[in-house]
Amino acid sequence: MFIGHFAPAFVAAASYSRGPKLATYFVAAQLVDWAFFALAMIGVEKMRIDPNATVMVPFDLHYMPYTHSVVGTGVWALAFGLVIAIWHKDTLAGLLTACVVGSHWVLDWVTHRPDLTFAGGEELYGLGLWNFPEIAMPLEIGITLAAFLFYIKRSRGPIVQPLVLLLVLFAMQAINWFAPHPTEASLFLYIQSLFAFGVLTLLAMWVGKNRYFTQAGGLAAASV
Repeated sequence: MFIGHFAPAFVAAASYSRGPKLATYFVAAQLVDWAFFALAMIGVEKMRIDPNATVMVPFDLHYMPYTHSVVGTGVWALAFGLVIAIWHKDTLAGLLTACVVGSHWVLDWVTHRPDLTFAGGEELYGLGLWNFPEIAMPLEIGITLAAFLFYIKRSRGPIVQPLVLLLVLFAMQAINWFAPHPTEASLFLYIQSLFAFGVLTLLAMWVGKNRYFTQAGGLAAASV
């Protein structure tokens, strides 16, 4: 799953106006992938290209205990949630951010073939939805669009910026699905992935600066 990971970010940003803006939740949604590609660049975690891995995605993610295990994801969620709670002086903001980080493992569990672990052990988890494009594709589009509309409904501001973000999300997803797949897991692939996350985070920052949340007692902007 790619853009579907951002669905919890939209929901979280729209659910608690005193929490972080959308960009922070975008980082939270893909935090373990940020970490995975960074660690893969230095050989700590590992992947390879296997055309037979799944029908949709040729990635054999054969070693990623520090980011994509239950324990690993939990540590990242706890650490990032703690940072946000301290920064915003708001426990609920930290808890919500941690939940967005943790949602990544759940969504990966649904889509990945069995390549996820509990704590880096031999037992592997994954329902393998990537082997069923006719289900995976509409599901990913559906949850992303539903979460986006929830965010728009709960906030006020110009519509242009959110629509640009949505179009870029769908464009990147189309590239992810239909462009030729890489033939090897190279440094370029890792940098390309991090660049895509960076672009989406910057767009989310642009959106967040222009969206506001109506609360009892007046109009209040979401915190930075």
